[in-house]
Amino acid sequence: MRVLVGMSGGIDSSVAAYLLKQQGYEVTGVTMLIWNGRRHLPKQTKHMNSCYSPNEVEDLPKIKEIAEKIGIPHVTVDLSDLYERTIIANFQEEYLSGHTPNPCIWCNAKMKFGAMVDYAREKGLQFDKFATGHYARIARKGGRYALERACDPRKDQSYFLYRLSQEQLSRTLFPLGGMLKSDVRKIDVAQGFHKEGQDESQDFYSGDYTDLLDVENKSGDIVLKTGEVVGRHEGIWHYTVGQRKGLGVAAGRPLYVLSLDPKRNQVVVGYEEDTLEQTVTASQVNWQLLDHIEGEIEVEAKIRSTSRAMAAVARENEDGSVTCSFKAPVKAATAGQSLVLYQGDVVVAGGIITKAE
Repeated sequence: MRVLVGMSGGIDSSVAAYLLKQQGYEVTGVTMLIWNGRRHLPKQTKHMNSCYSPNEVEDLPKIKEIAEKIGIPHVTVDLSDLYERTIIANFQEEYLSGHTPNPCIWCNAKMKFGAMVDYAREKGLQFDKFATGHYARIARKGGRYALERACDPRKDQSYFLYRLSQEQLSRTLFPLGGMLKSDVRKIDVAQGFHKEGQDESQDFYSGDYTDLLDVENKSGDIVLKTGEVVGRHEGIWHYTVGQRKGLGVAAGRPLYVLSLDPKRNQVVVGYEEDTLEQTVTASQVNWQLLDHIEGEIEVEAKIRSTSRAMAAVARENEDGSVTCSFKAPVKAATAGQSLVLYQGDVVVAGGIITKAE
């Protein structure tokens, strides 16, 4: 079987390619280029371990060196213009609308498992499956494909992959899903891909996110829920729901960002108890284990990648959105982030958070 492996030059994708080659697959490595050289960003943001970085071209020799050690061919696919039109454009639109997006989730579905695979085929590459170094597994139940949490709970990336379609899941392999990160590191060092203690890859962009918005500061009021003005801000995009530090407002108790109002150009703040919500609704739902919900079902749900899954009851609404009623309040559910539903270790569905109350 022929397998195309997405290679970033990091530990995980390198070991994934190596393991597949050892298992007898005919492996080809592929790297997508997403950096658009027209963008001028502050010098200190140029971190080699971020995905969206001007150091991208400098990383290619290392990637090709690893491919040579494994004994596989390697190709590149330039998707920089498409990345600007889709991922960066969505990122800008969401932030300026008062939302806090997760570009990695969109990039996985639209770029890594979407455009990169399609463009590779257009370049004439022949392959049966696509693989990455993500920590997740794929389950098949009732004729449907669904993500399953990785065996290493500290590295599980199923939350970031919930938007993968049935077709994408059907053609995907995750060689590291059943492994511990510590064992992957040992293989990496033993094969000489990286030195021991190699840094992990970081976020998609290592600088201040506002660098990517291409907007000038816009002063406005920081207000309490009552409308009382308690401070000033230089742009609602400098804040995110749940934020406590850096508000620049003196108060007897810590204040938290409750919401961002682009129409009034206001940052609404309140106290910790004001950040607690019982129900969260998400739209643009992608279904995995199920193709819809009949009535109400018991689930565990995550409202952000770093939160733990919480017990909830989920229902599907007439407009196709999904609402979760949590059994215990959740803190600072944020519009633009994702609500992902699980049953056991398997992803039921997920969508973009639109409302919390």
